[in-house]
Amino acid sequence: MDQYVCVRLVQGNGLDLSLFQFDYDMTFAVFMLNADGTLYGRYGSRSDMKEAEREISIEGLGKTLSAALELHQNFPANKANLAGKRGPAPRYKTPEEYPALKDKFTGSVDFEGKPVASCIHCHQVREAQRKIYRAANQPIPDEHLFPWPMPDALGLKFDTKEVATVLEVAGGSSAAKDGFRAGDTLLSLEGQPLISVADIQWILQNAKEGSKLKAEVQRGGQKTSLSLSVPPGWRRVSNISWRPTTWDMRRMVSGGLVLEDLPDAERQQMKLASNALALRVKYVGQYNEHAAAKRAGFQKDDIIVAAENATQRMSESQFIALLAQRKMPGAKVPLTVLRNGQRQTIAMPMQ
Repeated sequence: MDQYVCVRLVQGNGLDLSLFQFDYDMTFAVFMLNADGTLYGRYGSRSDMKEAEREISIEGLGKTLSAALELHQNFPANKANLAGKRGPAPRYKTPEEYPALKDKFTGSVDFEGKPVASCIHCHQVREAQRKIYRAANQPIPDEHLFPWPMPDALGLKFDTKEVATVLEVAGGSSAAKDGFRAGDTLLSLEGQPLISVADIQWILQNAKEGSKLKAEVQRGGQKTSLSLSVPPGWRRVSNISWRPTTWDMRRMVSGGLVLEDLPDAERQQMKLASNALALRVKYVGQYNEHAAAKRAGFQKDDIIVAAENATQRMSESQFIALLAQRKMPGAKVPLTVLRNGQRQTIAMPMQ
């Protein structure tokens, strides 16, 4: 790290969104930059609320920093290969320009005393992006509902202590069908040199459904070319329940309910099919006594078994996405619940 000029950003005010594009639900992210603004790569991945460090390690960060220094030594000859690490121009240049954040964070940020009401948190950028669609009565696209998917969504699990080395390939997954193997090291994806799993996530975040991503892989000392398929609907296997921004989505479409998929053993006891919708209510307005779900009449341990015509098994993440894309603010969605063995219908108002 003594070969870097290290800068810590502690709030999102004035953040250059043309450069700092990353998973805004995280609490820790690293950008490795050339002084002219060229981006060598990112570091920082997350897939769990309680174990925020599951996808990162000191060893992995160290190897990423070293890999970025190697790219720096070859600069500017490799500048063209690094162009893809910067994304398309954002809708707004800074968080303060988003309609949901505009004119709300104009005061000074004082971290020495108590007043920090003017501090923009990174997760508020993602929330502001979604509210643009919600305010326009438009479905929220998958890339905003399921942002920055882990490579696990395609069947690839990476070693957190390495740069981009495959630890496991899920059987029957897209990656397995494409020929990826445990022990493979991804050198590049879509022509971009990789120095972390976050670099892979960046490419996946911008990938189009139905496309094939060109990969250069090192396997047993030999370089091999593979293609990673991106099938339709692939993002929807991602778990977004851990994300701070999902609390805002729960407020919008499920009235503040926190749900969990009913385990198979309990389904058998209740004579519910293994492929049927069965989402148990864990909390009703956990942080809001006046949540819409509580006003509508939902109770803890209710089991949602139908949402209008949808009765197929789905995760809480998929349930939120279903309502966010099909139901606009002002609508009331009839949800059928099991309560003490009896079925009843409750209308959930969309926010």
